[in-house]
Amino acid sequence: MLAEMFENFSLSLNNSLPVSSTHSSNKFYSYCIMSSPGSFIYTTLSIIRICLILPICIFILNHVLQQQKKKSPTSSEMTSHCDYFTYHVVIMELIDVLGCMFCYIGIYTNDLNIIFFGILVMFFVWYGQMSFHVLTCVERYLAVVHPITYVGLRNEGGIRNSIIGCVWLLCFAGMGLAYVQNLVFPACMLISSLTTVSFCSLSVLCVLIRPGPGEHAANKERVVPSKQRAFYTIVAILAVLLLRIAWGVMYFLLYLTRANNNCIIIVSCNWFTIPSSLVLPWLFLHRAGKLECCKM
Repeated sequence: MLAEMFENFSLSLNNSLPVSSTHSSNKFYSYCIMSSPGSFIYTTLSIIRICLILPICIFILNHVLQQQKKKSPTSSEMTSHCDYFTYHVVIMELIDVLGCMFCYIGIYTNDLNIIFFGILVMFFVWYGQMSFHVLTCVERYLAVVHPITYVGLRNEGGIRNSIIGCVWLLCFAGMGLAYVQNLVFPACMLISSLTTVSFCSLSVLCVLIRPGPGEHAANKERVVPSKQRAFYTIVAILAVLLLRIAWGVMYFLLYLTRANNNCIIIVSCNWFTIPSSLVLPWLFLHRAGKLECCKM
């Protein structure tokens, strides 16, 4: 059904684009970015995004390299799966910067094909970011709700590496499907991500709200600082991920309405992705003790 709607939409868009752009009739988002208000909004958004995210990503990569140099070959110190996921999210963000640069070049050279290539890169990143966020939520769910299972899986580096490899393969597959204008797969990705993130986060919140085995009924009202910090962290993560998923849902709904005046809204919706891009890097820096001024 979605594929049929998109095909009809593409045909209608073919009549609205300039004759010189008929070879790019299916590149609606490229057209939106190149439009007069859309290009300004996208450029402003991307500059802000790069200024906020790029320094953090470079700092984290430098921190990881320094830690690897200091770590002894015989060290048995374990790195959590969440940190590994954060490393890959940082790499995804750097690839996203590359996609933004392609879009810049396309905007200022008036070339829809270059913009479209930049958008394909961003689709690649979108699948990766969403997948690693979902995996982070699943890890926290296992750690809190099923701690025994989590301890057993924590030492399984092979399973973790296999999952990470599958995510990268998913990114390439998603980029290929974006090239052939397949909207069913990203729609399924949004639905599955929303279900998984909501279930895992709400399950963790329920456990954190309930008194633990060592907490007496008389002390229910006493706030445990560690549980309070964990509660606020999960709420913040859930909020930014739901905001990101809401942007994805809004994007596809507007994309299928066949109205060219939705370009401004579609491009502006990208603002909603900034909080989710920052949350995992900031939490990593907080755990590493690099945000002493922001202690919770």
